[in-house]
Amino acid sequence: MKQLYGVTTAMVTPFDEDGSVNYGKVEKLTEFLISKGVHCLYPLGTTGEMLRLSVAERKKVAETVVRQAAGRVTVFIHVGAVTQDETIELAKHAESIGADGIGVVTPVFFGANDRELEHYFVTVANSVSEQFPVYLYNIPQCAANDLKTDVAERVAERCRNVVGIKYSFPDFLRTNEYLNIKGGDFSVMQGSDRLFLAALAMGCDGVISGVSCVYPEPFVAVYDAYRAKDLDEARRLQQIAVKYCETLKSGSNMSYFKEALKLRGVDAGRMRAPQLDLPQEEIVRLKARLDELNAATGYA
Repeated sequence: MKQLYGVTTAMVTPFDEDGSVNYGKVEKLTEFLISKGVHCLYPLGTTGEMLRLSVAERKKVAETVVRQAAGRVTVFIHVGAVTQDETIELAKHAESIGADGIGVVTPVFFGANDRELEHYFVTVANSVSEQFPVYLYNIPQCAANDLKTDVAERVAERCRNVVGIKYSFPDFLRTNEYLNIKGGDFSVMQGSDRLFLAALAMGCDGVISGVSCVYPEPFVAVYDAYRAKDLDEARRLQQIAVKYCETLKSGSNMSYFKEALKLRGVDAGRMRAPQLDLPQEEIVRLKARLDELNAATGYA
């Protein structure tokens, strides 16, 4: 079964001024990312404002990315939703359109105990074929539920198609625990852009990165340098990636990502309410910071 690896880019979702999804801009963003050498695409996750889209919109975005990628890169669709039924509907749809796999976030907002989390993930994983790969997704700071190692391990033991996890909390002790699931035969993808190189050194397969949706170049370069065993160069490049994370205020309003993409010539649309686009004065400050950083790095 396919797995995620390297620079897996968490994609933004472009919205028009009236709040509708602009699927043409989804196509262009997909093409931009592939042209920059990312290894995998991960639409409709946190960076993609997943819970602000209807099921129908999420299906059409998924179809658009899979069609545009056309097998050139691995595409895993994030399908986690507010309800279990919606999650299963999106999971089945992702398989039906030829996606390479899915990611599934923990239930959100309402607290779920370990028994409930295990039952949820097993039910979703069993709703698709045994050959269709599933990544668990743990982001407790947003979802309000934490997927403990023993629960993830029980899910993986019960479901052959649960092949890995995306972990978006900067806890390397937990990361190391995940790496030992199935005797080490379990894919772990770090969700914190700033920890990409360190995660690779621990044994993670890569990063699922939102910042790489805007500036894929330093992340791809980090991975290439690491694979070439040039650790000094990888460290230098990781520091560049961190500067972009800080400039784009990674983890906050995705409008920073969308405005920065526009400055790069890629129109990634607007935010969907209740989140707002950046005010003009903040866009001016962002451009100044990026111009300075780009001049030092050579990226434009």
